[in-house]
Amino acid sequence: MLRQAAIIALLGLSTASFAGGWQLKLGGSVLAPTQDTNTPLGVVKADHEYNFTPSVEYFFGDTPFSAELLLAAPFNQDVQLNGDNVAKVKHLPPTLTVKYNFKNSTRFTPYIGVGGTALIVWDESGVADKVKNDYGFAGQVGFNYQPADAKNWGVFFDVRYADLSPEVRLNVANNYKFDLDIDPIVYTIGYSYKF
Repeated sequence: MLRQAAIIALLGLSTASFAGGWQLKLGGSVLAPTQDTNTPLGVVKADHEYNFTPSVEYFFGDTPFSAELLLAAPFNQDVQLNGDNVAKVKHLPPTLTVKYNFKNSTRFTPYIGVGGTALIVWDESGVADKVKNDYGFAGQVGFNYQPADAKNWGVFFDVRYADLSPEVRLNVANNYKFDLDIDPIVYTIGYSYKF
């Protein structure tokens, strides 16, 4: 459902491409889970992961509003049981946020955003027999900085929160199932280029 809504939103944005402006952002991110999951088997948690995360942003004319779609190569995340790596999950984290950009007279443009995110499972290995796709809320805060000699480019930093708890089935203890509380924070820094 979220995937279909994102596709429809992007198609709508592309038809209005001459009314506003586009920005390409190339960044590096760390995905840091904020929760551990207590199970009868022990404590299960997902490890930190680093990745290249480009995004595409569309600005709605002269308004302070924009929409940003976060893309990434698949994350390869270790799952630990009582501190030992027992599985690896490869997943895609597409995230669509609607943002408010605080325009001002400085070269810093702070922004906040809200939207939706997904955990699309690409592959799983180890004792993780099955990890289900999951969908949730996403929030975002950050800023873009444009140096004095820059026409179209800048640097940015932002922090995103994602509400994600995918169902995991382990091929131990009669295929034990539980919701893995990840709820990651994603820290991203990189370059931006506005067309």
